[in-house]
Amino acid sequence: MPALSTSGVDPGYELITDHVVRVPLPLPLPDLTSVNAYVILGADGVTLIDPGWDWAPAETVLCDALHGFGTGPSDVRQILVTHQHWDHYSLAQRWSTTYGAELMLGHEERHSIEAFSAMTGVHPTQVGMLTVAGAPLLARAVAGLQWEPHELGIAFTAPDRWLTDGDVIDCGGSSVVARFTPGHTRGHMVFDDVAHGMVFTGDHLLPRITPSIAFERAPEALPLRSYLSSLKLFLDLPQARMLPAHGCADRRTGDRAQELLDHHRERLARVAEFVAAGPTTAFGVAAQMRWTRHERRLDELDVVHQMTAVLEVAAHLDLLVTQQLLTRRDESDGRVFSVA
Repeated sequence: MPALSTSGVDPGYELITDHVVRVPLPLPLPDLTSVNAYVILGADGVTLIDPGWDWAPAETVLCDALHGFGTGPSDVRQILVTHQHWDHYSLAQRWSTTYGAELMLGHEERHSIEAFSAMTGVHPTQVGMLTVAGAPLLARAVAGLQWEPHELGIAFTAPDRWLTDGDVIDCGGSSVVARFTPGHTRGHMVFDDVAHGMVFTGDHLLPRITPSIAFERAPEALPLRSYLSSLKLFLDLPQARMLPAHGCADRRTGDRAQELLDHHRERLARVAEFVAAGPTTAFGVAAQMRWTRHERRLDELDVVHQMTAVLEVAAHLDLLVTQQLLTRRDESDGRVFSVA
């Protein structure tokens, strides 16, 4: 094993500590252009966190980064992944197979991984959810989606090790604690480096946006409730540096968690106001709202973003029902919500 050093850190990378480097990797996606891989340089090898998409340009950047530290892919001894979405998990799977690195993932991610081989289509679960949400035309459009070229041939199988809440992973001179943070996905984990006061937050805490809860193949019944509960975890933990999977790494965990809780509290109140004006479906509420920082109407979004918008509203409506602020009933044209 060669001596590892951060002396060769490229200006495009960010030296977080003397042993941790943030390496932005390109993504083959139109509206999400990069993912942060984190390289932890240990005494006995390299630990990677969220090493991106199985896509040649991303792999090249990651290999160049490792070579700059005096190491390479064969020196990666373990790969930690916050959740099973392809922009975090797919290259990890191939490198684990090719180079023998131990691959670790949260145990509740098994549901979507098992469903991937059991179900056909790009977003099969979401088709039925959209129909229930009162959006049958959108459901048909989603059912007609085809895989993009960069989505073909991607492996989607179980890791070497399933992680549970509280697991401690030795990174060769430092260690991280796996903390269960369901919401964005039902098995999402963050990795807490307590000694250095920083948390690898994946998509749970992002600096600019709140993550979607609408992309899982096998979602839980109330993902928004889980997400809000997971955010509250960071109000109880000490403030730490936030090392997210997308965007800059200069925020604090507790501050950002509070901002996201405030956002969803306001969103829940806004959704309830729309229902107070008259019984309606999730699609009916989403069509009255404005989306993205450009304040677009629902029909101005592409099909996938319309899908996530409607299902985000549905998640807020379902949570309001559990809070006994709304009631719901299933009708022929979808699930209708009313004030309790």
